[in-house]
Amino acid sequence: MKRIAVIGNPGSWSTEKLADAIEDRTGFRCVVDMARVSLDLETGKLWFDGQDLSRFDALTIKKIGSIYSPDMQDRLLMLHLVAMRGVKIFSRPKAILAAVNRLSCTVRLRLGNIPMPRTIITESLDHAEQTVHAFGRAVFKPLYTSKARGMKVIDAGPESRERIERFRARGNQVMYIQQRLDIPDKDLGIVFLGGEYFGTYARQSSGAWNTSTSNGGRYRPFEPSREIIDLARRAQNLFGLDFTCVDVVETSDGPLVFEVSAFGGFRGLLEACNVDASVHFANHVLRHCVQE
Repeated sequence: MKRIAVIGNPGSWSTEKLADAIEDRTGFRCVVDMARVSLDLETGKLWFDGQDLSRFDALTIKKIGSIYSPDMQDRLLMLHLVAMRGVKIFSRPKAILAAVNRLSCTVRLRLGNIPMPRTIITESLDHAEQTVHAFGRAVFKPLYTSKARGMKVIDAGPESRERIERFRARGNQVMYIQQRLDIPDKDLGIVFLGGEYFGTYARQSSGAWNTSTSNGGRYRPFEPSREIIDLARRAQNLFGLDFTCVDVVETSDGPLVFEVSAFGGFRGLLEACNVDASVHFANHVLRHCVQE
């Protein structure tokens, strides 16, 4: 019997979905909350509820915490140490580290010449205000976030300075500012498993400024062009994640990439295309465990 643990948020839908898929194939179930994990740096053992995770056949990472924050990097570094000592982890912590922070993800994409919306990074209130007036309309994005949480659209005008100050006061000392594009009311999730194209869904806006399902967006089936798939493939190739989703938007100047997801999601393909990606991810992990 293979012992494969799922690192995630116990009780959350995606974590339990992956745990179900792995248990169906192995007869073993272990959902790991990183808040209850201890790493012994001397021995390299990773302890969770009396179990040494470094002796498991594999670990899968669905989530690294319930809140996106710099703590995620600390937890990933713990996992990176045991991965370097031979523990199989899907996706590799080093790969996730490059994607989990919005700025590090953007830097890697830009170094790879991936087209993105125009973006300014600054700690200066003056420069942030100048950027808003240059863009006309800008999206301020926290460095650690998902589903558009904490993002703010700020328009050029007499109140822009005050709104920027409020955004920064919420813990956003480094301000990630992206030009708000005039785009269709949808963006695309291009999914890859093991580096290979797996499927696509669209997130359709309900009228909000973004397409996030947390703001009423809905998943819809979508058949992308070869150009979009090739762009998304180039983007995800820069990270080497076992399972990921590349967020792409169509514009009048061609497709642009917003980000490469550190963890990927299951719900979009399931609701839009009736494809259970958790099953395929579990099969991918087991196949590599047998091969290695």
